[in-house]
Amino acid sequence: MANKEDVGELPEQAESVIKEFFEKTNLKKGALVVAGCSTSEIAGKKIGSSSSEETGKAVFDALYKICKKHGVFLACQCCEHLNRALCVERECAEKFNLEEVSVVPYVKAGGAFASAAYRSYKDPVMVEEVQADAGLDIGSTLIGMHLKRVAVPFRLEHNQIGEAKVVCAYTRPKLIGGERAHYSL
Repeated sequence: MANKEDVGELPEQAESVIKEFFEKTNLKKGALVVAGCSTSEIAGKKIGSSSSEETGKAVFDALYKICKKHGVFLACQCCEHLNRALCVERECAEKFNLEEVSVVPYVKAGGAFASAAYRSYKDPVMVEEVQADAGLDIGSTLIGMHLKRVAVPFRLEHNQIGEAKVVCAYTRPKLIGGERAHYSL
């Protein structure tokens, strides 16, 4: 588990990551971003072995603040114990017509990050799946199942929070039509 001194630097690291993420994506207001976060990996431990409420809250708060500033919805992925369900705000679930499921994440089943989202959102709702426009994977949490096709991975200069590597992706429409097709990319 991350100690108090380590947690003190995490909000700034997470803020650097999310700011750069928005600089490198062209997300429109109302878009959906999925984030998965292993607080164990942030602490330099094996995923799922050392969850930290403080770390989950610190990272969630930093990401959520910037997403709100950009007018983008944040879907927080749970761990595999809850089948990678997601915590979103009710407004998000309604906008994207997401089916609500009945579960409450907590630190040891759902993860510290999703648990922090559930406790922080004004009106949290749990959903089974989303098709997000972009995503952040903090500590190898495997968010790909919640991204629209086609996912395009990209690197960040600030690609670490604590000891956890951050992998990002945005999505683009499928290119169809074969050799005679023209694209406006």
